[in-house]
Amino acid sequence: MQVSRTTPRRRSRAALVLSTALIAAATGLLAPGTAGAVPGTAAEASALMRETAQQLSAVDEQVHEAELLVAEQQRQADASAAQAAAAQQALATYEPQLRAIAQNGYTGQTQSRVAAFLTSASADELVTKMTTLDLIANHTNGLIAEVAVVKAAADQAQAAADEAAATARAGLEQLTAQKADLEQKAAAYQADFARLSAAEQAAVNNTVAGRSLAAPRDLPMPPGAAGVAIQTALSKVGARYVSGGSGPDVFDCSGLTMYAYAAAGISLPHSSRAQSTLGTQVTRAELQPGDLVFFYNPISHVGLYIGNGMMVHARTYGVPLSVTSVDQSGFRWGVRLPG
Repeated sequence: MQVSRTTPRRRSRAALVLSTALIAAATGLLAPGTAGAVPGTAAEASALMRETAQQLSAVDEQVHEAELLVAEQQRQADASAAQAAAAQQALATYEPQLRAIAQNGYTGQTQSRVAAFLTSASADELVTKMTTLDLIANHTNGLIAEVAVVKAAADQAQAAADEAAATARAGLEQLTAQKADLEQKAAAYQADFARLSAAEQAAVNNTVAGRSLAAPRDLPMPPGAAGVAIQTALSKVGARYVSGGSGPDVFDCSGLTMYAYAAAGISLPHSSRAQSTLGTQVTRAELQPGDLVFFYNPISHVGLYIGNGMMVHARTYGVPLSVTSVDQSGFRWGVRLPG
């Protein structure tokens, strides 16, 4: 199947623009004004911690989305490189024929015709030689034209490959810088959180993640993948929240749902926003055990609904994986996965 010659370049440019936008958005969520604010009271300190915790978890998920995009950029770069290699190989197949033309002097038609005139013993022989030279010339000209087309295609494929590789490198560099910035801000947040009293820490956690509930022991399990995912997630209650964590002992929100459903043989992307586009969207009233539940606009948090108005989720820094009510601010919708 043929595609437009401009498609690889358009795709790589679009991917770079989207990557830049994602990472710029993530950077903007942690603006210096918020991080640099100096609280005057304990209440202000707690409020600032809650705000920063929310921002950090949102940035975590945007970084995951950028990671998916960079991975796609790299796949495009690899595909473009393969296309360029195939185009160069196609061009290389003409090399022996071109070398033969050069060695036999077939491209010097004037010289060949003079030689034919001087060496012909008769007019009939001269006509035969001239006809042969014309046939050779036609073949040569056709071959040269064919090679020119193949070479142009090879040059274009190589240019597209170079551009795709540059886009992938740029996206990776931006992502690496964003990750380093996130890690620095997360470390600062955790240091500030540690200075709060136990009561203040609990207040921050309850506001950000919801009040922790005891993990239910006799909860009816749905059949199939949903039941396996719920049991897997509940077995990890108490595990630490770590940015990028996807098990078996540390998790972030989309890492937990990815891990839980992987145990049931269902592969999910490591991004709450990407997960929110899968399956069938359902309302709060329609939730069933095993549904994924999503929060905030844009989507930046996901949990696993386990029934009876409860969900299990990995919320943010300093908050272990826990069971809470699903009825928290920012709820958007649920998603029911097939199977």
